[in-house]
Amino acid sequence: MPEPTKKDETPNGEKESVATDSSEAPMPTPEISLEVSPPPPEQPVETEGKDPQPIEVIKPVQPEPVENGSKEPEPEAVVVGAKEQVESVNSEVKEEAPSPCSPPLPDKDDDATTNIPSPPPPPEDANTAKKLSIELPNDSVHVSAMGRKDSVWSLGEGQAPEDLDKPVDTPPLSSLLIERPQGGSITVGGDISFVAKVEAQDLLRKPTIKWFKGKWMDLASKTGKHLQLKETFDRRTKIHTFEMHIIKAKDNYAGNYRCEVTYKDKFDSCSFDLEVKELEQSQSVDIRSAFKRSSEGHEDAGDLDFSGLLKHRNQREPKQDETPEVDVWEILKSARPDQYEKIAFEYGITDLRGLLKRLKKTKKEEKKSEAFAKKLDPAYQADKGGKIRLVVDLADPTVELKWYKNGQEIRPTPNQRKFIFEQKGTQRILVINNCGLNDDAAYSVAAGEEKCTTELFVKELPVKITKEIEAVKTTVNERIELECEVSEVGAQVKWCKNGVEVSTGPRSRYRVKSDGLKHWLIIDDASKEDTGTFSLMASGGTSEAKVQVELKPLKIIQDLQDMTVLLGQPLKMHCEIFPGNVPGRWYRNGQLIQSNDRINILQRAKNHRLEIVNSTLHDAGDYTFVPEGYSQSLCAKIHIVDPPRVHLESLNFPDNTVTIVAGNKLRVEIPISGEPAPRVVWMKGERVILDSGHRVRAETFPDHTSLTIDIAEKEDTGNYKIVLQNEAGEAGASVKVKVVDIPDPPEVPLVTEVGGDWCSMTWEPPIYDGGSPILGYFIERKKKQSSRWMRLNFDLNKETTFEPKKMIEGVPYEVRVFAVNAIGVSKPSEPSKAFVPLAVTSEPTMLVVDDVTDTTVTMKWRPPDTIGAAGLDGYLVEYCIEGTDDWRVTNKELTEKTKYTITGLPPEAKILVRVRAINAAGASTPRTLQHSILVKEVIEPPKIRIPRHLKQTYTRKVGEAVNLVIPFMGKPRPKVSWLKEGQTVDPTQVTIRNTDCDSIIFIRKAERKHSGKYDMKVEVENHVDTAIVDIQIVDLPGPPQCVKIDEVWGGNVALDWTPPKDNGNAAITGYTIQKADKKTMEWYTCIEHYHRTCITITELVVGNEYYFRIYSENMVGLSEGATQTKDSALIVKEGMQLKNPEYIDHDFKEPPKFTQPLINTFAIAGYNATLNCSVRANPRPKVIWMKNKIAIIDDPRYRMFSNQGVCTLEIRKPSPYDGGMYSCKAINDLGDALVECKLEVKGGFTFSELMQRGVPLHLIDKYMSETKAVEQPEK
Repeated sequence: MPEPTKKDETPNGEKESVATDSSEAPMPTPEISLEVSPPPPEQPVETEGKDPQPIEVIKPVQPEPVENGSKEPEPEAVVVGAKEQVESVNSEVKEEAPSPCSPPLPDKDDDATTNIPSPPPPPEDANTAKKLSIELPNDSVHVSAMGRKDSVWSLGEGQAPEDLDKPVDTPPLSSLLIERPQGGSITVGGDISFVAKVEAQDLLRKPTIKWFKGKWMDLASKTGKHLQLKETFDRRTKIHTFEMHIIKAKDNYAGNYRCEVTYKDKFDSCSFDLEVKELEQSQSVDIRSAFKRSSEGHEDAGDLDFSGLLKHRNQREPKQDETPEVDVWEILKSARPDQYEKIAFEYGITDLRGLLKRLKKTKKEEKKSEAFAKKLDPAYQADKGGKIRLVVDLADPTVELKWYKNGQEIRPTPNQRKFIFEQKGTQRILVINNCGLNDDAAYSVAAGEEKCTTELFVKELPVKITKEIEAVKTTVNERIELECEVSEVGAQVKWCKNGVEVSTGPRSRYRVKSDGLKHWLIIDDASKEDTGTFSLMASGGTSEAKVQVELKPLKIIQDLQDMTVLLGQPLKMHCEIFPGNVPGRWYRNGQLIQSNDRINILQRAKNHRLEIVNSTLHDAGDYTFVPEGYSQSLCAKIHIVDPPRVHLESLNFPDNTVTIVAGNKLRVEIPISGEPAPRVVWMKGERVILDSGHRVRAETFPDHTSLTIDIAEKEDTGNYKIVLQNEAGEAGASVKVKVVDIPDPPEVPLVTEVGGDWCSMTWEPPIYDGGSPILGYFIERKKKQSSRWMRLNFDLNKETTFEPKKMIEGVPYEVRVFAVNAIGVSKPSEPSKAFVPLAVTSEPTMLVVDDVTDTTVTMKWRPPDTIGAAGLDGYLVEYCIEGTDDWRVTNKELTEKTKYTITGLPPEAKILVRVRAINAAGASTPRTLQHSILVKEVIEPPKIRIPRHLKQTYTRKVGEAVNLVIPFMGKPRPKVSWLKEGQTVDPTQVTIRNTDCDSIIFIRKAERKHSGKYDMKVEVENHVDTAIVDIQIVDLPGPPQCVKIDEVWGGNVALDWTPPKDNGNAAITGYTIQKADKKTMEWYTCIEHYHRTCITITELVVGNEYYFRIYSENMVGLSEGATQTKDSALIVKEGMQLKNPEYIDHDFKEPPKFTQPLINTFAIAGYNATLNCSVRANPRPKVIWMKNKIAIIDDPRYRMFSNQGVCTLEIRKPSPYDGGMYSCKAINDLGDALVECKLEVKGGFTFSELMQRGVPLHLIDKYMSETKAVEQPEK
């Protein structure tokens, strides 16, 4: 049950805790021992002017930190102001125990630590005094932690000696406890229980109980293995039983305990004591065994053996060491500090830290005071305003002495008599005069290096009332002074009215004044509310007196007068009464009048005024003024007069004109005023409108008049006059009524123009606008076949024209119009005639020149991108001479083709051409050629455009058809001729057909004789272009020749043969070898696609005899027949030996030889081109590529590859500049080889393309001549 420790400032101003250093080994908890004994006779009790009895105050000590698993922490206590020297650790002072059921007296510091006040104890015998002492180990607290006043706590604190003779009033306690816990005594390690019972007969719920040790330690949070709290309830007897069990008590559990029971506003308390006695036992202390760290944690371990205390398992009783032969204490006391560790090691002491602490405390115990023969008492107490003497006896009178208050030195001053220093022999006395609350502090005296401390407690005496307050009876507005005298100057008192404290702030009606012992409460201007009981409360008593305030008699000096006021004029009422400062209230017709912006209520002394700025009819009536607090009143009658008026401005009608829609009901209410109520007459022209009319009638009411027309018609339009008369005058006004209606429908709309998805329409406004201007029009449309109309505009159209949009092309539509005025929407107009939206096509695209002669120009174009629902009827071609705007139509009838030739043109003229697309909606926007065309035939040199697949050998099988199309260019129409191997092509074998732009070679059924190179020649006047087409007709190959068995050994047979005589006009790609057993002659394939002409057949069955045959293979397939060996191969059985012939190694070295040459190639400018060839050589040759006999080295435009003898040159995006002779050269140690080819790069634009782009002729001629000049040197 640890107890918290309060913290305070030491005399040096530093905050200090009594807890030991957390870095050191944990120390055992000091234990408290309480005993009661009478005060010693040598310490007399002093009153004022004498040395008071010192008071010993117990202060809590911060519990030592304990690891988990150790024993439960126990409370610690320190005696502040102990005697000069602690002679014995177990010194005991007995204290007379208080009444078992009397609660302890609360002290000043306990108020801040508990919320439940405890009543003071009953008075004790004057011959007895309380004194506390505890068992205090020397290391329990540092000296600097002593003497702190604000950390005082008590385990049952007694009264000061000077208060023992004073009676103490004990407030009555509620009798909740029917059985109270009784004190008891037990031995250390015993168990004890305390029982409290509460009767619940009159209780609605369970009471609250708290158990305390001392004055403030709540035991509810300390429950555990040593303390248990239990609650039971007996439903039969209606009794709550509360029990507190203490298990295995320790000596520090002794002390005063308290039980408090609370139920709503009832409270009961009972105190009891617990005495814990120690077992008598004597045992020798072995210092070495006490300071050895054992590995077992049990209760009998040494005081400093905390490592063993951390364990919980049951341990066996440790064996007692033998009594030491050497007194280690004496050795340590006489040794130097640097020898402590050596001595501890020598005698087996492991807990050196604990040993040094105990040694330090032992040295302190042996140290005696050399400066003081008698130190200050632990504490002193004095009354406020009294005198106190602090006496110390010096052992050496010559020692310089200094006195301190809260750590600050007290210095004598000649002008102040607060502190007086006296000397009597060896005694040094500090006298403190006129003690005040600020003298309540810690005092210390220093003699040389020694110091002793004490505490002074200043007790404030209660303030008593010496002169009572006198009762007062007066009238309102008078001054009241309540006077009272107290027993102390400057005492704190509190004024109350009817038990509530009086507010004395700057805005309060009450003022408080004090002078010495006198105190006043002043009310400058008394009112009737000040009647009541006023009291003054001091700490020593209360004084009360009654104050009665009455009203003065009322006198009317000037009464209210009846008045007649014109409406709108100011109204002022006045009266005069005595007394003058009496407030009052104004009433109109019994209703309270409040002040506002229009009504002002004034009071100046005895004059009372009511002012109304602008009087109204509501202000007429009976007015009454009632003085506050009196039963008398003043009355007057006010009459308001007003001539008749017509208030047309409230109608907010422009020009007083009321507009009504025909067929609706009209009721016009016009406010009128007048007092008395006027007579009203309505007239239209000379006709008076009566209130008995059927459709049109007039009615009059007190505040307004009205004109009612049940069903408005056009004839009701006109001016209406109003006449008002009363005895105060006459007034008149006029109102204009206008009847309006919706307009007539507009005229039939007319569609003036039609587009692809829109149209343009117009209409005439309606003849009758309904009496209100036309605000706009709504337009609707619908499909002719539909009956659903769709609104086209949601905002009014102000004009009489409109363009409907987003219509479907080719669908017939109708439109109609609505007129709108302020009254509403008219009926729709008649629908327009049906119309169909149609759109012209877009302009033709890609208009180019196709051909030009001396008198004609041929144009080509593409159809329009957008045609529409109206379709496309044809095209219209127009031209004009450059420099004029005379466009002439060349085709009288529309042409449906996208190509047209304009004839009859003058030679060498420059013309512009345009084309229009025509459909049912009209002609489209023309497409015009950007540049002019020169009417002159231009010679275009011939150019053969060999297809990519014909640039290499064209291969076909025998019997397949050959159909080759070779395009060419040139103007006029070129002349084409073909030759085969320099001879004219036989038309019976090969069919050739020529057109203006291409030539076709056709062979219906190809034969091997059709193979060869065909030369194509294209001529245009003096310009010639040639090309070669290589055609290869292939067939199945013949069988191999001379197949023979070279050698047979083991399960192997070596075969050799020669290639076939007929390869089928294609290279032999491989051979297929088959074998057959002589017994069955069934053929099985051994290997396919074999390239060599010799082979070894393995894994043959021993003892069998085999025949072999071989098929040859080319790109067409296997040969029809196979060549079989004449002889058979017998596989010899085991036991037969074969003589291996000697073989000469074959020399595989050979010079480079190109197996596939380079082929002349045509490339397209901007597209990658490749040149391929294959070479065979051993060792591997070095390959060099050259262009025009110059080696190609580190040129990023070329990439060279070589893989398995195949050499490739890639030309990236070639240009005409890259054309020329390319060669590939292979070199090794045995020789070299070279192959060449021609690369022609076709790029740029042709004459026709330049003409299509509209390039002028002189630029075209220049470009063509430059291109020809580049090509001729290459040839």
